Amino acid sequence: MTGALFGTPAGLLQRLNRAEVRVTDVRAAVELLADRGVDPDLELGVLDGAGRGPMLVLDDTGRRTRVLLAELAEQMTRARVPVAAESVATALDAWLARRPVPDPIALAAGIAVLDWSDARQTALGWRVVVARDQLVVPWRPSRTASLPLVHQARSAALGRAAVVRTALRVEGPLGLWTSAGVPGVDTAVLVRPEELLVEMAAAGLRLHDMHVVVTPGRPVACAEAAVARRLVAEATDACATLPWRELADLGWA
Repeated sequence: MTGALFGTPAGLLQRLNRAEVRVTDVRAAVELLADRGVDPDLELGVLDGAGRGPMLVLDDTGRRTRVLLAELAEQMTRARVPVAAESVATALDAWLARRPVPDPIALAAGIAVLDWSDARQTALGWRVVVARDQLVVPWRPSRTASLPLVHQARSAALGRAAVVRTALRVEGPLGLWTSAGVPGVDTAVLVRPEELLVEMAAAGLRLHDMHVVVTPGRPVACAEAAVARRLVAEATDACATLPWRELADLGWA
C-alpha cells in the first residue's frame, strides 16, 4: 500500500540534496487532516508504541489499517515531497485515497474489471474495485471476510459491471470501448461480450473472429485476430489479447 504512492524515487544527485520528511512532519499532517475532516466513515489516529515507533491507525467502516509513520516519512522523502506542512498533508491525503477497501464497501459498491493476476503481467483475471473520486482502488478481502461474503461481493460486482455506461468509437478495423461514467473501469464492458458484437455490428463493424485487447485500467480494443495481435506487438504498456469466447473462462485475480 505504500510502495511508490508519492511518486517514483528520485535520481542519485537529487537524493544527495533532498529534504527529509520526518516522523514529526507526518504526525502534524495527520492532525491537520483530522482537524479538517476526512471521509465521515474514516477515523484517523496515532498510536505511540515502544520499539518501532508511532503508527498511523485508520478505522474505515470496520476495517483497521496500521502503518508506521517512519515508513510513510521514508516514502515521502524518496518521492521528494516538500517538507512544507501543506505538501506533506496533500501527500498523506493521496495515500489515504488508496487505503484498503472495507469489505462492506466492496459488497455495496464494487465493480468487476479485468486486471493482471500475476506479477509478470501475463495472465488476466477479474478483480473487484471501488471508485474513490478519480481513483479506482482494488479490493482485497480482509482476513475476517467469510467465503460467502467474498462470493456475494464478486457476484454483485459482476452485476454492476454489466450496467456500466460505455461509449463505442469505431476506427477503421477496430472498435474502442471506454467507460462513460467512472474512469478506469473500461474493462467492465467485457462481462457482456456478446452484446459488444451486436453493438459494433449496428455501428458498421462486423467482426467474425473478435479478439479483445486488454490493458488493465485503459479502454478496450476489439478487432479481428490479426489486427489485435498487431496492436499488442506495437503497444508500450503491458497488454494481452484473447478471443472473446475465452472471457467466460477467466477466473478471479
